[in-house]
Amino acid sequence: MIETPTPVSAPLGPAGAGSPSAGRRAGRLWVLVAVFVCAACGLVYELELVALASSLIGDSVTQASVVLSLMVFAMGIGSLLAKRLRCRAVVGFGLLEAALALTGGCSALALHAAFAWLGGSRPVLVAFSLAIGVLIGAEMPLLMTLIQQVSRRARQDADGTVAELFAADYVGALVGGLAFPFLLLPWLGQLTSALLTGAVNAVAGGALVLWVFGRDLTAPARRLLVLANVLVLIWLAVATALVDDFERAARRAVYGDRVRVAVRTEVQEIVLTGGRGEPLGLYLDGQLRVSGADERRYHQALVHPAMRGPHARVLVLGGGDGLVAREVLRYRDVAAVTVVELDPEVVRLARTDPELVRLNGRALADPRTRVVLADAFGWLRGRAAGVPEPGESPEPYDVVIADLPDPGDTSGTRLYAREFYGLAARALAPDGRLAVHAGPAESRPRSYWTVAATLRAAGFAVRAYSAPGGADVPGDEGADGADRGAQGHQDARAVHDWGLLLAAPGAVPPVLALAADAPARLELGPAVLAAEARRAERTRLAGLEPSTLVHPRYGG
Repeated sequence: MIETPTPVSAPLGPAGAGSPSAGRRAGRLWVLVAVFVCAACGLVYELELVALASSLIGDSVTQASVVLSLMVFAMGIGSLLAKRLRCRAVVGFGLLEAALALTGGCSALALHAAFAWLGGSRPVLVAFSLAIGVLIGAEMPLLMTLIQQVSRRARQDADGTVAELFAADYVGALVGGLAFPFLLLPWLGQLTSALLTGAVNAVAGGALVLWVFGRDLTAPARRLLVLANVLVLIWLAVATALVDDFERAARRAVYGDRVRVAVRTEVQEIVLTGGRGEPLGLYLDGQLRVSGADERRYHQALVHPAMRGPHARVLVLGGGDGLVAREVLRYRDVAAVTVVELDPEVVRLARTDPELVRLNGRALADPRTRVVLADAFGWLRGRAAGVPEPGESPEPYDVVIADLPDPGDTSGTRLYAREFYGLAARALAPDGRLAVHAGPAESRPRSYWTVAATLRAAGFAVRAYSAPGGADVPGDEGADGADRGAQGHQDARAVHDWGLLLAAPGAVPPVLALAADAPARLELGPAVLAAEARRAERTRLAGLEPSTLVHPRYGG
């Protein structure tokens, strides 16, 4: 054995703590502090995995369910395994915390590296969820052994002390859960947050074992723990110093060498690629949202059928890149365009980035365009409640265009809910039209036709159609010719379609055609619209229920 039991009469606590009883009380306090810190760190690891997996893989509900269920299961396994360490609780806890600090601190790096270089991160997510869960689960039995040992030496009520241990654990979880979204993530980012949390975890575990229980350790055990913690802290410090280089290398692996702008906002990661003769690419959270090679097909198909009829006032939900507004402003009799965009950084880039400005034709600088920085759902709800934005006219809109993320993105399902379309209907004139981007009809027909069913439930008549995609968008090709761009997400070179829906209040579906004053030289005409409508109809699924806030129904 490398750990020997301490006699009951031996003093316990930090050096210089005074009397033996004072030292024992101090030792009990430091155990509770360590419990608090370790609980906070453990919850940060969990939230870090959920947040990063949601960003890289998508579908935040699924990722949260996978991470949390696996970790809780693994915590039970860890609690059972900890029984073998209780006879060596001090050294066991010290090594356990060093391993947890290293595993949890490096988990975000490993997940991001798997996404960037291997094209997928789900197996790594599962492995780290299980590993961290086992280590967290083994903490509590060992901590209970340590604090009971302290209580016996101080002749205190062991049951009351165990209750204090659980209280410290729960309060620490609360602090960690609040610190991650409000402090760590906005100030440090995902990778540095995990590394710093690992360092704090290592310091707390090492300090408790070496300072408070140091007299319980043999010299070899003490040297082992010091060496383990020093190596972990050095590793985490080096990784923290190289985080920026790692992010640049991972970004090149995902997007190629054509990255011009990369910024992380409170909403998402924004990356701009291309320019200088190459097609522009706008990526949001790793997914290609705009390709300069074929974006006109999508935006023209989304906008121009909806402009058949009155279109003096147009509302764009999303579309902060200015590309929908560009198409709308091609009609001379458009008097006002309101763009409601959540992320101010998207709007800033649409106004200042030379390539994006060239693509959107300075649409956001047009005097007819008004940009509102707000959540689309909240903005529509405020308008419906009679609390419009300052300067906003209460008059209804002739056209509403929803240029929003795919309904398959869990974070955006409320923007495809019956309640959302009910609010949109209240902002729309009785003879107005609503155009909706509903995700690909061919690859995700259930999701696409669920949007149609939801629109009908909200009082709209619906016309289905799509826009052809599939232009080659050059990625960063290696020597083997493989595309390195946006691995694990929508492949920029893949053939795809944009599923669209044109809706109007009432029971009569709107006519799918172009306005008489439609601009010349469009990439779609009556024949193309008719063909795309037939293409969308071939994917029709009947009997689907509408999606609501309390029962989102979007899936594959």
